[in-house]
Amino acid sequence: MADAPQEDAATTSKKAAKKAEAKAKKEALKAQRAAEQLSKQTAALEIDDPAKDRYGLVKPISPAVFSAEAEEVNLRSLGEEHEGKTVILRAWIQNTRTQSAKMAFAELREEGNWTIQAVVMVTPEGTPEAQVVSRPMVKFITAITPESFVAVEAKVKRPLEPVKSCRVSTFELHITRCFTIAPAPPMLGLTLAAANRPITDFNDEDVKAPGESDKEPEAGVPAATMLTHLDNIAMHKRAPVQQAIADIRIEVKDLFRSYLKARGFKEFEPPCLIGAASEGGGNVFRLQYFNQEAFLAQSPQFYKQFEIAGGRKRVFSIAPVFRAENSNTPRHMTEFTGLDLEMEIKNDYSEVLLMLEGVLLHIFRGIKERCAHEIELVRSVYPSEEVLLPEPGKEVRLTFAEAQQLLREEGPEEFRNVRDDEDMSTPQEKALGAVVRAKYNTDFYVIDKFPDTARPFYAKVDPTSKPSADGVRATNAFDFFLRNQEILSGGQRINDPDELAERISAKGINPASPGIKEYIATFRQVGVPPHGGGGIGLDRIVAWFLALPSVHLAAYYPRTPKRLMP
Repeated sequence: MADAPQEDAATTSKKAAKKAEAKAKKEALKAQRAAEQLSKQTAALEIDDPAKDRYGLVKPISPAVFSAEAEEVNLRSLGEEHEGKTVILRAWIQNTRTQSAKMAFAELREEGNWTIQAVVMVTPEGTPEAQVVSRPMVKFITAITPESFVAVEAKVKRPLEPVKSCRVSTFELHITRCFTIAPAPPMLGLTLAAANRPITDFNDEDVKAPGESDKEPEAGVPAATMLTHLDNIAMHKRAPVQQAIADIRIEVKDLFRSYLKARGFKEFEPPCLIGAASEGGGNVFRLQYFNQEAFLAQSPQFYKQFEIAGGRKRVFSIAPVFRAENSNTPRHMTEFTGLDLEMEIKNDYSEVLLMLEGVLLHIFRGIKERCAHEIELVRSVYPSEEVLLPEPGKEVRLTFAEAQQLLREEGPEEFRNVRDDEDMSTPQEKALGAVVRAKYNTDFYVIDKFPDTARPFYAKVDPTSKPSADGVRATNAFDFFLRNQEILSGGQRINDPDELAERISAKGINPASPGIKEYIATFRQVGVPPHGGGGIGLDRIVAWFLALPSVHLAAYYPRTPKRLMP
């Protein structure tokens, strides 16, 4: 029996060696093919070709290789004023197609899924040498590998019929010069077609895109896992669907910022490195900071309140936050972007609720208006129903007790006995969302007056609420939901230091612990006005608005317990 581990080790070693050998052979084959491809592309330059100065591999490219009258353009701005003119376009080769030895087509792509058809044709005899397009030039262009970056000079012309496969369908480019600036390898780890297919394997749960199980896979285009996507990050990010998601994300931040600035909010920058665990809780990342321990911020909560204590009336931040939760689900990440605000309360905490409700509805309506093309593109890959928003004046706001009662009366049988003094589970939230949609015709709603057992220590208890038999009381705190999922938590904060210390102790946290002690002390240094705010998950807003199968798709570089690179 003692020899068994050695045999296992030897077997493992042999397998590893074979695997390494196979990988080396694959890399060698890839390098050989790349060399052959390069040879094909440069062979034409070695013969007596009258067009040899009009194409080739150029690194770096010089403006001198183009005609003086040629205008640099991008596809987004290409219009009728360019028809018949000579232009320069820098783009990626999406694909090429040989029509004959004298004619070929190429599809060129710019950022944001802007594509156009390009044509290259051998010019007839007698063409001035400065305008000649030769057979070797046609051959060179058809040999350019997909995803290579090129610069072309071309005449803008009208096609005989609109090119429906391209976003720019009413024009095409007739190439007169073509230079490969950055060639792509012959074999891609992830093709654009595969990158633009729905991801169904997120390597965390058995997640499927909406409707994916009923769809036939595209011929010759296998679906790739999230693991493959992130291991081929450049192609993942080049996929039109990912660029559309990223563009929508950008608009969400812009809409959030512009709405609040127009209402007197000041932006500030909370720290990510802090000296004590945020809010005194667990699930925090610890790291060495010179000769002491430091933490990654779980929330900018304390710092938002410090800004109010420091004399600001209204503040907001857009910053990363970190949670050391070992949750491998499509709803969780260990790093995400928070959209946070805090504001002084004049009369009632409902001022905060209405401000947050206003900014979110502004974001959702703004996305629909600004990003119609991007939404359509995302839905072509991840089908979903239109998100239902309440009409002005018909916003749905339920107390926690009302929401639980609605679930007991109209929800599934399993939720007939839910209690008003216990927090909602994820299945409860989803079931309630379905009931609200059917009853109120909206996917967006607010649940207010959460029990104090389900809120953090800084949440203000509703002074008018009566304690339950177990001593549980309602708070001036709320959650916002979209498509059955929580996207925001907020409410009024405690601004009295003695009340705050009492609540902290009641939550089982030592008021004298590092971070908490300094937090309470801030409220003893000066008189801090009543205030409240909320935190919005940017990634979740994007994911749930688009009904994506995983929040990971809404992040630029998702961080999970299993993913730290790239």
